[in-house]
Amino acid sequence: MKQIALFEQGIDPTPIVEMSGDYGDNHYYIKREDMIPFSFGGNKARKAAEFYQEIKAAGADVVMTYGSNSSNHCRIIANMAAAMGLACHIISPEENREILYNTRLVENFGAVIETCPVTEVSQTIDRRIEAYKQEGRKPYFIMGGGHGNPGTRACVNTYREIAAYEEQTGVCFDYIFHASGTGTTQAGLVSGQLLTESARCKNGKKAGNQKIIGISIAREEARGREVVRQSIEEYLGDAYQALYREDALVFTDAYRMGGYGKYTQDVKKTIEAVMAKDGIPMDSTYVGKAFHGMKCYLKEHQIQGKNILFVHTGGTPLFFDLLDKE
Repeated sequence: MKQIALFEQGIDPTPIVEMSGDYGDNHYYIKREDMIPFSFGGNKARKAAEFYQEIKAAGADVVMTYGSNSSNHCRIIANMAAAMGLACHIISPEENREILYNTRLVENFGAVIETCPVTEVSQTIDRRIEAYKQEGRKPYFIMGGGHGNPGTRACVNTYREIAAYEEQTGVCFDYIFHASGTGTTQAGLVSGQLLTESARCKNGKKAGNQKIIGISIAREEARGREVVRQSIEEYLGDAYQALYREDALVFTDAYRMGGYGKYTQDVKKTIEAVMAKDGIPMDSTYVGKAFHGMKCYLKEHQIQGKNILFVHTGGTPLFFDLLDKE
């Protein structure tokens, strides 16, 4: 179990570092969730630590989840299952089966990858769970992207680390940007903000008043925003009515570029610039696409002179996939 000792001990806070000032007229910082020391890190590793405890408590002998061929979540879950000595079964849409580094890693971890039409995902999951139960197995299913309260709780912890950084350093962030996919990361950040008492930074500014902005990498705004709101409501429970504010949830699809996995040459140029100037790898499906969207958002809204925090949610293997493309 030594490979995943950090899941037992708890994940240490990830660093927040200042970036170069070449991305616009603001002060840029980045939270390096990609530096969580398990399977290339990222928010999916943070979420997996929460699911790890539930899998152990359930006495499961097979871990199941859903995700595409580029899924960071599937890579992390397959790696965690292998480290725990458990079987792993992944349901994946058959529409795009390009072999990416994440795909190869999932296979190397010994996971079974079962493909089906995207329209039949739900039925396939149900059938496979029932089949395992009929065999006398104990499957534990994790929703795609680590969706659900354990995943939300993990990202509440991310927000608490941000709040602690503000209190310790006196640097208060005006905006927090991140890639919003299945929505759990944003739900956790917003829930964390709503639950945080309004402390004051050392410079006298109030903490907890950041504008958290989810840059959609796939979903259209109406659907994406509602999924995040539902996750917040589920996590907060009885406290939802008293704490929730509509203006706390900002989700934009203005930079989704046609949907999941789609990107432009401008996104690629942004990724290359961040790597060259700051030595930080990003990918075109999630983080790099959202970072580019953040730059566009700040420019379009004429935001200047602010402290901007970008949450790097991981995906390093996908950076290398991009190198193979023109």
